[in-house]
Amino acid sequence: MTISKNEQFSTISYATILVTLGIVFGDIGTSPLYVMRAILGEKEISTMLVYGGISSIFWTLTLQTTIKYVFITLKADNQGEGGIFSLYQLVKKYGKNLVIPTVIGSCTLLADGIITPAISVTSAIEGFAKITPNIPTVPIVITIISVLFFFQRFGTQKIGIAFGPVMFVWFSMMFIFGVIQISYHPDIITALNPIYTIQFITHSFPVTVAGIQTSVHGFWLLGAVFLCTTGAEALYSDLGHVGEKNIKISWIFVKICLVVNYLGQASWLTHTGIKNLTTENPFFEIIPDWFLIPSIIIATFAAIIASQALISGSFTLINEAVNLDLWPKIAIRQPSEIKGQTYIPSINLILWAGCVLVVLYFKDSVHMEAAYGLAITLTMLMTTVLLFFFLRYKLKWNSSLVNVVIGLFFIIEFSFFIANLTKFTDGGMITIFISGIFMMIMYFIYNGKRETNSFTKYTSLENYTDLLNSLSVDKTIPKYASHLIYLTKTQTQEKIEKKIMNSIFSTTPKRADVYWFLHLNYVNSPFTLEYKIKEIVDNKIIKLDINIGFRITPKCEYYFKQIIKELVESNELDLSLVDDNILKYNSKPDFKFVIIKNFISIENDFSFFEDLKLKMYFMLKRIGISDENYFGLDKNDVITEEVPLFLQKPKRFKLKRLDNA
Repeated sequence: MTISKNEQFSTISYATILVTLGIVFGDIGTSPLYVMRAILGEKEISTMLVYGGISSIFWTLTLQTTIKYVFITLKADNQGEGGIFSLYQLVKKYGKNLVIPTVIGSCTLLADGIITPAISVTSAIEGFAKITPNIPTVPIVITIISVLFFFQRFGTQKIGIAFGPVMFVWFSMMFIFGVIQISYHPDIITALNPIYTIQFITHSFPVTVAGIQTSVHGFWLLGAVFLCTTGAEALYSDLGHVGEKNIKISWIFVKICLVVNYLGQASWLTHTGIKNLTTENPFFEIIPDWFLIPSIIIATFAAIIASQALISGSFTLINEAVNLDLWPKIAIRQPSEIKGQTYIPSINLILWAGCVLVVLYFKDSVHMEAAYGLAITLTMLMTTVLLFFFLRYKLKWNSSLVNVVIGLFFIIEFSFFIANLTKFTDGGMITIFISGIFMMIMYFIYNGKRETNSFTKYTSLENYTDLLNSLSVDKTIPKYASHLIYLTKTQTQEKIEKKIMNSIFSTTPKRADVYWFLHLNYVNSPFTLEYKIKEIVDNKIIKLDINIGFRITPKCEYYFKQIIKELVESNELDLSLVDDNILKYNSKPDFKFVIIKNFISIENDFSFFEDLKLKMYFMLKRIGISDENYFGLDKNDVITEEVPLFLQKPKRFKLKRLDNA
């Protein structure tokens, strides 16, 4: 049994490169809208500041984006899929606690990503300020963002067709107007010299704050420089959509366009004669007036595409977290047949609310720049930690080479992190706070699941085969179902949860023609869907294991009925062996899925922290959807039972009997 999936783009063509431009490079492609303005801020414009800023941008794009992500991280290919959870699945067996950097990286990526739609769309709409200075930016941005999130429920396959051409026009526009500015002052190309980066980091620049003359050290401006590479994680996350070759080839074009546009902005800045920026945005200043309105419209569409990539990536990230027991089970929809495309209503609502609140709180992109980037530095640092294990143990690189490469990236990213700490009080604390909430949820779900599983009692299935067989043919007991299916956590054929056996042989034994024990096993590969079957007693007791990729939304009842059909057609299962005449009147056998839920018995005696952890775990489980909805089961075919879970016996005490008066 297999699952259909889109073929990887193993070939390179103009069409595949165009698609790659639309899917992968939206976030990093819109960074020229705000990076140079963030670096300059209220500082006095000087050759040292502009040249140093451009040099730092170029070498950040080279070291971080090109070398780390395009040439190294893309090698961490999990059957064509990328992203921090895919990387974790590749390396988790090499480190006991690698789930920790994975959780930190995923949560900070989700939290900081809330600002991406807000800052991209706001920066684009603010371009209209050159035409209409008092344009109401906030309501326009909120309207655009709200429409974007509203249409997520319908899927993006139709509008996605236009993403590639729009981004091609966007990058071409940036390149053309950048070249025009460079042609006026070709000497600006010398700004790419790395010596300017060193001078930029070690130099201090004068700045006027509230009328007071002061200075800021160049190192602390790295927080603004870092904004040029915040979309680098998307290169890896979108690996599965377009393939490694297309990303590498497309990046050549994208990087050229980005660098040329940054150089064009720098050319204008060093020769315009203004002392410092007020309302000017260097990106729109290099565009002639006759093309200003079209450029703003194109920029807005590019910002929407960047936002769409972030939203889709968040859906994928949460879907993986659910399947890896890092997030409560929640409703997940598939709005189209495109591989991996999901829609998660609750996450869509959270992201929308977050984006709207960011716009309302910061009001303009300048203040968003001050908060943007802090959390994402942690994401990149955590990716670097996981990358160490991948290069050392999966690719088996020389340990010295791995230490040098990972050490270089760690120094760069840690420097960015320290520089970005200045943004904490300017709004960066918001993304850190949101990251912390996400981390707490993942912590309680992951550890609560592990702790409750560790106290589950198991027994040998072989000890019950004769009893099950006897119960099945005992006509003195009313039949419970033709096919009775228990969802089990055990992958082995020898063991079974004791609570399942207790359920079958309870006060009223559950008689069935066939007893099934179904185990859903999430595997490291993203889109695997296969099964293996073992008949412990022919046509009577059957163990079924379904291996499912961590990016797939399960549909257990559909899988089960498909398997039944295949087994009957191949004569491996004989439905004529039922012990009554039901099939005379109904050719379809009845199925009953049994889900056994745990609840904490009041007889447990926990410490304060253990009690808090388990209560939070069960509370978060209640917030999510039911197990039957998550596993894709029809409610009419599901029986839910609850059993007490005894994790820790209470302290012994003695009851004293009083004599009657």
